[in-house]
Amino acid sequence: MASNLYLVRQRISEVSQRMSAFQINLSPLKEPLGFIKVLEWIASIFAFATCGGFKGKTEIQVTCSHLSNNKTNITAAFGYPFRLNQASFQSPPNVNVCNIDWKSYVLIGNYSSSAQFYVTFAVFVFLYCIAALLLYIGYTNIYRDSRKLPMIDFVVTLIATFLWLVSSSAWAKALTDIKIATGPTIVQELVPCHSEVKCSFGSVTSMGSLNVSVIFGFLNVILWGGNAWFVYKETSLHSPSNPSVSHTGSVSPPAGM
Repeated sequence: MASNLYLVRQRISEVSQRMSAFQINLSPLKEPLGFIKVLEWIASIFAFATCGGFKGKTEIQVTCSHLSNNKTNITAAFGYPFRLNQASFQSPPNVNVCNIDWKSYVLIGNYSSSAQFYVTFAVFVFLYCIAALLLYIGYTNIYRDSRKLPMIDFVVTLIATFLWLVSSSAWAKALTDIKIATGPTIVQELVPCHSEVKCSFGSVTSMGSLNVSVIFGFLNVILWGGNAWFVYKETSLHSPSNPSVSHTGSVSPPAGM
């Protein structure tokens, strides 16, 4: 019992000594390992910011049968996380457009799963990059002397590359469907536009920022996939240690000779 307690205290002492060895060393940022990590950190910010901060609306021009020359705009506002089936149409304040309750009509589709997965993963990557950079520049010697830390970094890099590919592909497909659901085809989905009133598509908010988010998603795939090689070079898989080799280069003769 006493020996186990001693080992625990010794282990805690070793960890505290390592943590107290924090010393800023910016040289890793001049190497591909650290420099690409900074790019990954920046790209993750653009990925979740351009997607998670989007707000837009689509407009339809409505002409009542008894007022053929009077067009009124009804709008449906939407944004992240793109639950379009909860985005109802709104008429101008205090205006009864063609005696129809437009609030009961909504856009079609729910793309929250793809959007939230993409944004949530990008935020986790953002936090991981901060932790990794802190390790690179603050505990350089501990990182390179350790066998476990580079291996963990390498495994996380491979997983992140795969998840960036999956999340970016899913979000790109969802964005395509969002553009269709908020575009001119919405007129065909509104029941009143088939008989009671005459409808025409007005406009929809530009989705340029969402296109940028997709671009940064696939850019992250390239960055993380390329960085996997430089992280791999830090692991024992690339340069395994060989304790059997003598540091002095001399071989002691066998006993008795």
